[in-house]
Amino acid sequence: MQAVDIEEEKREIIQRYRRLLRLAKPLLKDGDAKLIKKAFNTSMEAHREMRRKSGEPYIFHPLSVAQICVEEIGLGTTSIVAALLHDVVEDTDTSIADIEREFGPKIAKIIDGLTKISGVFEYGSSQQAENFRKMLLTLSEDVRVILVKLADRLHNMRTLGSMPRNKQLKIASETIYLYAPLAHRLGLYTIKSELEDLNLKFTEPDTYKSIANSISQTRASRNKYIRSFVRPIQSAIEKSGLTVEIKGRPKSIYSIYNKMRKQNIPFEEVYDLFAIRIIIDTEYENEKAACWQVYSIVTDYYQPNPDRLRDWISTSKANGYESLHTTVMSHHGNWVEVQIRSRRMDDIAEKGYAAHWKYKENKSNPQESGLEQWITRVRDMLEQNDSSAIEFVDDFRSNLFQEEVFAFTPKGDLRTLPHGATALDFAFDIHTQIGARCIGAKVNQKLVPLNHVLKNGDQVEILTSSKQKPNEGWLRLVVSSKAKSKIKDLLKEERKAAAAEGKEIVLRKLKQMKLTLSSEILDQLVAYFGTKTPLEFFFEVGKGKIDSKDIKKFKDFKEGNIQRNGHKIQDARAFEKQITEVKGKDHDLLLIGEDMDVIDYKFSKCCNPIPGDEVFGFVTVNEGIKIHRTSCPNAPELLSNHGYRVVKAKWASQQAIAFLTGLKITGTDRMGMINDITKVISDELKVNMRSITIDTDNGIFQGGIKLYIQDTKHLDTLIRKLEEISDVYSVSRYDDLEQLD
Repeated sequence: MQAVDIEEEKREIIQRYRRLLRLAKPLLKDGDAKLIKKAFNTSMEAHREMRRKSGEPYIFHPLSVAQICVEEIGLGTTSIVAALLHDVVEDTDTSIADIEREFGPKIAKIIDGLTKISGVFEYGSSQQAENFRKMLLTLSEDVRVILVKLADRLHNMRTLGSMPRNKQLKIASETIYLYAPLAHRLGLYTIKSELEDLNLKFTEPDTYKSIANSISQTRASRNKYIRSFVRPIQSAIEKSGLTVEIKGRPKSIYSIYNKMRKQNIPFEEVYDLFAIRIIIDTEYENEKAACWQVYSIVTDYYQPNPDRLRDWISTSKANGYESLHTTVMSHHGNWVEVQIRSRRMDDIAEKGYAAHWKYKENKSNPQESGLEQWITRVRDMLEQNDSSAIEFVDDFRSNLFQEEVFAFTPKGDLRTLPHGATALDFAFDIHTQIGARCIGAKVNQKLVPLNHVLKNGDQVEILTSSKQKPNEGWLRLVVSSKAKSKIKDLLKEERKAAAAEGKEIVLRKLKQMKLTLSSEILDQLVAYFGTKTPLEFFFEVGKGKIDSKDIKKFKDFKEGNIQRNGHKIQDARAFEKQITEVKGKDHDLLLIGEDMDVIDYKFSKCCNPIPGDEVFGFVTVNEGIKIHRTSCPNAPELLSNHGYRVVKAKWASQQAIAFLTGLKITGTDRMGMINDITKVISDELKVNMRSITIDTDNGIFQGGIKLYIQDTKHLDTLIRKLEEISDVYSVSRYDDLEQLD
């Protein structure tokens, strides 16, 4: 164990504290320095014996969070004090009442919002989702709770390397699922980009390193390219009398990775690796004219792409972002994105909500921003939402991380809805009863169905019928949380009625078979028919999805097993074991859990893991443990909302077991192409194919191949060999095998 130099640590703590005070000095009012010192001493005392996983003193963390609040978000004394104290209540015997007595109700409220909920959670609930909802409830009173939490999360991500692998996956996935979109929504572009990059660094380290190395290797040529691009426009702007700063900003590693993945292209083919930013020093009232003047100068030298002009200075984004974006063709034949904005706009783009308030107080931007409107919508949503925490988090993500659409009633009243909202969303936005009876709508005087997606400026008249009733399918037709929660409430009532009818049918059937509906029999029925809960079982009987005649088969199965084994089946788990013995289960070798045992599991169909993939186990409600790749599209949600149900999993040394996977292959069509492909697969590498489909369009072919391979090395060799075939353009792994059918 490494020896700790206590004196050296004390000097480092004092140095970090003084650096924090230096950064905060321009923001401090009378008495603020004393309050910060008091918070620092309280935190020092509370965390005196504590160390982080990295071995460093715990106080480094609150000091770093406070520094991020000041330096990177631009927050003041209240947030600094809250940052220094944010873990005190959670980790020590100090209570919220103690904080309120020492530091006042405002800081106590923020600390309460940042303190995780303790206690036992029901099965099926999620501690992470509950904590996120608690934090957002505080947002409705003080937005600083979210900003301090983002600073806390950013520092945790920067120091994630010292955490065990399973914790890294859980924290990184929670970050990409909730906190990076939240940073974006609050206008904190720089923090959002860093959180995304750090997520990639820990979930897909090899990909991250590869892109980072490629960016590093091309830095010199990129800088030279930027200088030659900027030179003529800088000179022309200066001649016009405007004072500007021009800088080249490389795209984030995560956005490059996204582009490579979505377009299925290598790093070398991502052309827009950077953007040019032009920041103008000008008064608030001259900003718009100055931005358009610079745009005019840029397009005098470089040809713009008319489809890529984005004007967010006339109407800012919902998160308060203002900028003028254009994409122009450089003299080297590459597209370059140019962002034009004032110093105030740049400050808001970098520091988001905090900068917005600074300028509002200075009266240099007096009107209410889209960001304030968004926070008002969050408050409304929190007041009306009574769903479970997990549903709440899903609704929050789908509704409040999107742009808005504006539509009008026939009388001209403006309604603001989430992007992608339908006529049915509009109906529920007006009134629950109008939504429940909606049969269609007239949009701009034309008849449209319930699922018609609204555009900005549409005028909508809702058509209703007293005979209309909501159904499960309606949940797929709406995007707003209000409509979803109201439809769910209406369906719950209908579901209860169907379940009551189903229970009557089950009671009658069991009576005929001389059985009594005990809790033991009910658990066995649920296990036999594969439903999640007794309510779902009764509902499916009531709706006719489970035929009442099949209950007799259940009795035969139950009695047959008792006779065969010579003993009574005591509980639902033993009964499920009997079902498994009859139905059979897949057995593959994967080590699961802290003790790395061989446990039964299934592979998830959403990502089809194979040996060599980095994987984790997920304990499902009724299908046992399912294995997912860490890069699975569903991983962020599973790890964010249900981290407590995630178990470690890793491949043991494998015997030769074949796993089904899929490949997507594209290229130029020619005679003998299929023969060449199958020769490599079957003859050279002795791989068994399950299916192959090829579609040709104007000389370009796209193929899907399902085949059995042993592990990722085997798959990599196969991909490399296929790419060597003449006229094959690209070969990539395909996760969703059902889409290849």
